[in-house]
Amino acid sequence: MLLKEKSAQTNGFKMPGGATISFNCVDSSLSSLKNCQSYINTGMDIATRVALDLVESFNNVEEVNSMENVMLEYAAMDRELDHYMRAIEETVSQMKRDKPENIPDLQYLVKEKFTALESKNSDADLQRNEKYIYFKDQLKEMRKQFCLQSDNNDNEGIEQIDEDIAVTQSQMNFICPITQMEMKKPVRNKVCGHTYEEDAILKIIQTRKQQKKKVRS
Repeated sequence: MLLKEKSAQTNGFKMPGGATISFNCVDSSLSSLKNCQSYINTGMDIATRVALDLVESFNNVEEVNSMENVMLEYAAMDRELDHYMRAIEETVSQMKRDKPENIPDLQYLVKEKFTALESKNSDADLQRNEKYIYFKDQLKEMRKQFCLQSDNNDNEGIEQIDEDIAVTQSQMNFICPITQMEMKKPVRNKVCGHTYEEDAILKIIQTRKQQKKKVRS
């Protein structure tokens, strides 16, 4: 009996009129919401791994950016869920503190607090999400590792790409893998070591740049 009374005191309180309000259902709902939040975190982890795989496989920038949009959507859901849980917890705390004579409309109180929290939303909130920050940091490091260029480099001239190409002085007869003809002016990619006819590879590079696609060997 004593244990039951202690349990009632922990999960609810008595109204001045003698009625007891139990928060067992509220505690159960909060637990379910926290589980939902864990699913969101798992989704963000998966999205991060997918984005890193896309960078590693030299996919188009647009595909990586789409995963960033997914991360922002997850961050927005996480924020909304966090606000809802905070609204519930603040309402319960208010009830225990004020001990009103009459049972208030709990749904209205929660909605009121939730709306107040949501009214302060900004895009900066999403970018401060811990998982999103980790996503951006990992993406930056992976791009450095694989020498991918950011969007700001899309308009760079062909001259900067030429830095990765070195002219070979070998007098051997090479067949260009692009033209399938003997190379008159072979150039070698310093990164991968492949050799091409200069005019042929420069045309491909220029075409890829115009299409805003990653230049690959």
